[in-house]
Parts: sequence; C-alpha cells; structure tokens
Amino acid sequence: MVLYNVTLKIQNEVVAQWVEWMKCEHMPDLLQTGLFTGCRLFRLMEQDDTDGATYAAQYYCNSINEYHDYINRFAQEMRERGHAKFGGKFVAFRTIMEEV
Repeated sequence: MVLYNVTLKIQNEVVAQWVEWMKCEHMPDLLQTGLFTGCRLFRLMEQDDTDGATYAAQYYCNSINEYHDYINRFAQEMRERGHAKFGGKFVAFRTIMEEV
C-alpha cells in the first residue's frame, strides 16, 4: 500500500469552510478518480494554531503506479480547484509513504 499524505496549514479565517470543502467535495472527487482505496482527514494536535490550524489529508492506493497515474492525470486540476477556492490562505507539503 502507498500513502499519499498532504499536510496543510490553513488560515483560521477559512478553517471551517475548508474542512467542509475537503470532506464534501475534494476528498470525494479524489476518490472518484478510482485510483485510491480510501482517505482520511486528521487535525494535528498540540500545535501552535496562532497562524492557522494544521491538517493531514491521507489518501491510500494499492501501488506507486496508481499514485503516479493520479499525479499525471488529475493532480494539477485538483490543486487548481483548491487554489481557486482558498487562494493564498493555505500552504501544503506533500509526502509519499510505502507500507513495509
């Protein structure tokens, strides 16, 4: 299994709207690609939330090939949707992990 993890810092003024968008639109749209078997959204605890809340969105796929297929076919459009909706009100850091 491969885990695609996106850690995000969201400005406080849009946190509620962003969480709603993630759960109701973005994550379901990502699953609709058929390349991921599941996803979860976590809020990091014991963080300094002065500048915003920190979240980890985790997406699970069966192989690195499925992940690369997502990146090549869908990632750019998905990222553009987030930027169109929330502009510069978040930063994201992406990592890929393999289950051992």
